[in-house]
This record gives sequence, C-alpha cells and structure tokens, in this order.
Amino acid sequence: MIKRFAFILVALFAAMTLSGCGYNQMQQQEEEVFGAWANLEAVLQRRADLIPNLVETVKASAAHEKSTLTAVVEARAKATQVKLSPEMLNDKQALAKFQAAQGELSSALSRLMVVVERYPDLKANQNFLGLQHQLEGTENRITVARQRYNDAVKAFNFSIRSFPNSLTNSVVLHLERKEFFQADPGAKEVPKVNFGTQS
Repeated sequence: MIKRFAFILVALFAAMTLSGCGYNQMQQQEEEVFGAWANLEAVLQRRADLIPNLVETVKASAAHEKSTLTAVVEARAKATQVKLSPEMLNDKQALAKFQAAQGELSSALSRLMVVVERYPDLKANQNFLGLQHQLEGTENRITVARQRYNDAVKAFNFSIRSFPNSLTNSVVLHLERKEFFQADPGAKEVPKVNFGTQS
C-alpha cells in the first residue's frame, strides 16, 4: 500500500513538473516561427510573380529604359534563387544572404517606379496602374509578414532562454535561437536614378 501511494505521488509530481517545463510551449513557438516564415515567403513569392507582368507593361511604353528593366529582371532572378528553409532560420549568414537578395529586388523596383514617373502615358495605363496597386499592396503585406515573423522569433528566443524552459531546452530539445529579419542596410538610402541617356 505504501509503495503504491509513493508511486502515485511520484507520478503526480512528474506530471506537474513536466506541465511547467515548457516543452510543449517551446515546440508550439518554434512552429509559430516556421509558420510566420512560410507566410513571409508566400508574400515575397507574390511580389516575384507580379514582376514579369510589370516589366512587360513598362517595356511596351518605355523600351529605352533597358538598363532599369534588366536590373529588375536580374534582381528578381537572384531573389528567387536564394532559398532559405525553416531549419536554416538560426543561420545568420544564410538569412543575411536571403535578405540581401530581397533588398536588391526592392531597390531595383524602387528605381523602376522612379523611372515610370517620366512617362505620363504609362502612368495612365490601366494595366500598369493595376499592377502598381497590386505591388504596393504586396509590399505592405511583406512589411506586416516581416513584423509577424520577428514577433514570433522574439517570443521563441525569449522562451528558450527563460527558466524553466531553458533547462528543458538544454537537457531535452536543444533548440537554437532564430535570427530576426532585419532591414537591408541600404534601405535608408534614397534610390539613385540616372535620368540621362540610358542604353
């Protein structure tokens, strides 16, 4: 009878300890980071999908802006080639490479939008206006998705470092902190556009 009572006490203590160790919480938060990353990738892909139509529309009205159009196409190609799996979200260099490629695309698109200002016919083109509106909406979605991803990373990183989760993580899970999606270093600079003769 005493052994049975002692066994029940030990089982209850173990259950109470495990419920407060953060094991499930950390797993859930890591999944939230992965989900937020997937959402960010989806809106980045949406932007990449809009670019060919945008370039073709601009090309019809501003064919001699070849260097700007080429820069956008090349930046899109580079941005879509750099892949980052959820398992690589703790690799600072891989995330920096991904961010740099996305930053180059954003910069090329900014230069394209500045160039478009020189073409009243293009600015009045309904196809272009529709694409521009979609692109602006997508850029807003990207901003929101980046913020949500960073919020999920912040919660996860704090969770694996706080007690008793840190103990559970160091003994059982061995989860590593995730990297934040940071602003591109060139994001504060105004895009430079050459309004001279371009080939």
